[in-house]
Amino acid sequence: MAALHFVFILHYCDISSIQVFTYDYPLNDVLEVWNNPLVDLIFRACTVAACAAVVVSVGAQSFDYPTNTLLPGLRMASELGSTTDKLSQLGINGDWPASASNLQKNLAILSLDQIELAKILLEMGQSHLFEHWPEPGVDDDEKKGFFDQVSRLNASYPRGLSAYIQNARRLLADSKAGKNPFDGFTPSVPSGEVLTFGDDSFLKFEEAGVREAQKAAFVLVAGGLGERLGYNGIKLALPSESTTETGFLQHYIESILALQEASCKLTEGQSQTEIPLAIMTSDDTHSRTLELLESNAYFGMKPTQVKLIKQEKVACLDDNDARLAVDPKNKYRIQTKPHGHGDVHALLYSSGLLNVWHDAGLKWVLFFQDTNGLLFKAIPAALGVSSIKQYHVNSLAVPRKAKEAIGGITRLTHADGRTMVINVEYNQLDPLLRATCYADGDVNCETGYSPFPGNINQLILELDPYLKELTKTGGAIEEFVNPKYKDSSKTSFKSSTRLECMMQDYPKTLPPSARVGFTVMDTWLAYAPVKNNPEDAAKVPKGNPYHSATSGEMAIYRANSLILRKAGVQIDDPVIEVFNGQEVEVWPRVVWKPNWALIFADVKSKVGGSSVISQRSTMVLKGRNVYIEDLSLDGALIVNSVEDAEVKVGGSVQNKGWILEQVDYKDASVPEEIRIRGFRINKVEQEELNYTQPGKFSFKP
Repeated sequence: MAALHFVFILHYCDISSIQVFTYDYPLNDVLEVWNNPLVDLIFRACTVAACAAVVVSVGAQSFDYPTNTLLPGLRMASELGSTTDKLSQLGINGDWPASASNLQKNLAILSLDQIELAKILLEMGQSHLFEHWPEPGVDDDEKKGFFDQVSRLNASYPRGLSAYIQNARRLLADSKAGKNPFDGFTPSVPSGEVLTFGDDSFLKFEEAGVREAQKAAFVLVAGGLGERLGYNGIKLALPSESTTETGFLQHYIESILALQEASCKLTEGQSQTEIPLAIMTSDDTHSRTLELLESNAYFGMKPTQVKLIKQEKVACLDDNDARLAVDPKNKYRIQTKPHGHGDVHALLYSSGLLNVWHDAGLKWVLFFQDTNGLLFKAIPAALGVSSIKQYHVNSLAVPRKAKEAIGGITRLTHADGRTMVINVEYNQLDPLLRATCYADGDVNCETGYSPFPGNINQLILELDPYLKELTKTGGAIEEFVNPKYKDSSKTSFKSSTRLECMMQDYPKTLPPSARVGFTVMDTWLAYAPVKNNPEDAAKVPKGNPYHSATSGEMAIYRANSLILRKAGVQIDDPVIEVFNGQEVEVWPRVVWKPNWALIFADVKSKVGGSSVISQRSTMVLKGRNVYIEDLSLDGALIVNSVEDAEVKVGGSVQNKGWILEQVDYKDASVPEEIRIRGFRINKVEQEELNYTQPGKFSFKP
C-alpha cells in the first residue's frame, strides 16, 4: 500500500531542544493521523508544548493541523511554521539517511541544528562515524556530545567542515601523486635589510622602532606545553634564566611595558598608548595561562590590555578519502590534533581584534613565539626597518649556514609570473635549488653563510593591508598534509594524519605588489629558542645549536655580556662547561630588567668610565636609573631601586659570588625547571643594594 513519510516536530516544555520523530502512514489514513497509536504514545510519554507534522515525500503537500485536532491540553506554537520550513530547507527526504541506518534510528533525540550537521557529514562521505551507534535511549548524552564537537569543528574552520574535508582530499591526492608544491617556481635571493649590532644604522632603526611601538599590537603564539622540554607546566611559565628566575611571559610583558613607556617619552607624550597583547592558547594551555596572569597581577599590565584567543584542534583523517578518524578512546568523538600556529590569523580575524586595533589607530602587528629569551633585543630595530622600508611583511631572520636545519627565506617566481617571498623548509630548499638554477644547491656564499637567511618565525605585519587581505580570506592559510604511509603504494596510513598550517606562510596569498622583506640580525642577539629536552639536546652534533633550556639561558648571559662589551665594559671571556651533556660557553651571569635598557643607546647612556666584570661574576640590575661607572666586579652584585631613585654604582666589589653547581637531569628530587638545565645556582655571597626611597644615591666601596 502506498504511504507518506511524516516527520513530527515536537517541542517539549521541559527541555529547550526540538525533537524529530518519523513515521510512514498509509495514504488513506492521512486524515486520521492524530488518532494513530504512535502519536498518542509520544504525547503521553512527554509534555509537549507544541507539535507540527510535515509530509516530506516528493511532491506531497505539507500539513499543519489546527489546534482542535490536537490531543486535549496541546496547542500549536506559532513559530513552528518556521521550524517546518527549516526542516524542508534541509532537503530531508524519506531516504536521506539510508547510508547510516543507526543515525536514522536516533533522529528523534537530535535538534534541527544537529540534523543539519549530520546531513553535512553524510554528504561528505562520513557515514562511518555512526556505524557503532546503539538504539535511542542508550548513550543519548554522548551522541549529543558528538554533535557538540562537530559544531565546534565546523565553526572554527574557515568555511566550515565541508571545506576542511574538500581541502584534505585535494592535498592527500597531491601527496599520493608526489606533487611538488614548488613545481614551476624558480628561487632567488629576496631583498631585505642585514643589520650589524651597534653601528649607526642599527641605532637609527632601533630609535625608529621605539617611536613606532605605541602604534603596535603584539601577538604571542603559545599553544604548547613544556613536555617536549621535560617540563610539565606551560612553556610561558618556565624561567628564561635562573639568576632572577624570570619566566618567559613575565619577561615578554615587562619588555612590552618598557617599549610602551619609551615610545611615549620619545614622542614627548603625544599619546599615552596601552600596547595590546593577544595570546593564542589551546585547550592544553588556556586555563593555566589565565591563572599565571591572574596570580601575578598580569605582571604589571592592565588586564584589559591582554586578550586570550583559544585555538581549536582539527579533525584527524584516516585515509586518502579524508574519512574522519574516530577517537580510539571514545566512539562518540572524532579524533583531533593541533592544526598549527597558522590558525592565529583566522583567530585574530574572527575575534574582531584586528578591527578593534585598526579603529584605535594602530599600524603594526608583531607575532612572536613562546620561548625565545632574546627576541626583544631584536624587535625595536626590526620594527624600525618595517617603518622606514614600509614593509607590509617583515620576517625576522638570522644568518644561516648552508643545509642548516632552519628554513630559508626565499623569493619564488613562477613561470606564469606569480611571485612570493616565503619561508622554504631546509629539507625542501636544497633540492629546489638543485632542480633550478643552482647546480650546487644550498651552499655558503662569500660571507660564510647561505644567501638565504634563516627564518625564526617572528613576523611584523602592517595592519591595514593585513586586515584587507584577511577580509578576503577569512584568515585561511595555505595548508599542507604529511601522512605517514604504511608502504610505497601510499594507499593506507600508519596512523591518522591532519591538515596543518604555519603562521609564516601568510605571504603565500599576497599579490605581487605586496612589499615583503626581511631583517637579519646576529644569532647571538636575536635567536635562542628553548624547544629540546636534555636527552635530545645531548644528541645534537657538536657545533650545532642545542635549543635547550641550558643553551637558551647561556645565550641570554652571552648576549648581555657582548652588549656591555660593545658599550665599553671589559668583560672576561667565557669558559667552556658541560651541563646535561651539552658543551656551552659560560659568560658572566649579567641580567637586567627591560626598563633599565631596552635598546643599545640606553646601555651606552648608563655605562661609563672603565668597568671590569670577571667571568665568574653575577650582576643583576633592577631599576630604571641605575648607572654603572668605574666598577670592578668579581663576585655577585644585585641592585634594586625604585622608580624615582637615581643610583650610581662603582668601585671594587669582590665576594664569593654565586656558583653554578651540576645537577643530574634524571634526579627526580630536583624541580623540573632546574633539572632540565643541568645546573642550579648556589647563592654563596653577594653585595645587594636596595634603594626604596626617591633620591640620588652613590655606592662606591
